[in-house]
Amino acid sequence: MASALDPPPTGPMVGPFPIAGLVRKARRIAGLGQRQMARFAKVAPSTVGRVETGAMTPSLAVLERLFGAAGLYLAVVDQDGRVIQPMADWDDTRDGAGRRYPSHLDTILDPEPGDWWADIYGLARPPETFHRCPMDREARRRRSQWEVRVAQHRNVPPPKDMRERY
Repeated sequence: MASALDPPPTGPMVGPFPIAGLVRKARRIAGLGQRQMARFAKVAPSTVGRVETGAMTPSLAVLERLFGAAGLYLAVVDQDGRVIQPMADWDDTRDGAGRRYPSHLDTILDPEPGDWWADIYGLARPPETFHRCPMDREARRRRSQWEVRVAQHRNVPPPKDMRERY
């Protein structure tokens, strides 16, 4: 356990963890020597040694191969420790210029009347669109999360709509 008197770790970090320590731990978990890990990861033995001493910052691809040699995987987790899944990539859902819709917006396939921002102008509705108003998106997201969890939290009232606040 680290104490306040310990010197701060030097070298590259993954969050609060030094990469050198993570690679050494991965190698120990797998029970591999540096040369064995290098062979399985298809890197030079000196690469494993330099990463473990903190003399080298590995690329993400090399780090993934080093962990893979030990039977471990890199994952993205949120601050509560939940694994974050990648967004689905739909090739058939693109705008008129063939671009993907912005990833920070919620795409609406086959929008209903009133879902598209240009409905008020009488423009033709596209086959897909997204909500532009960030407050509306957040309210919809909170409501959706509540509906998914309502079976677990039956006594929690539904979130207020953003429109009810004003």
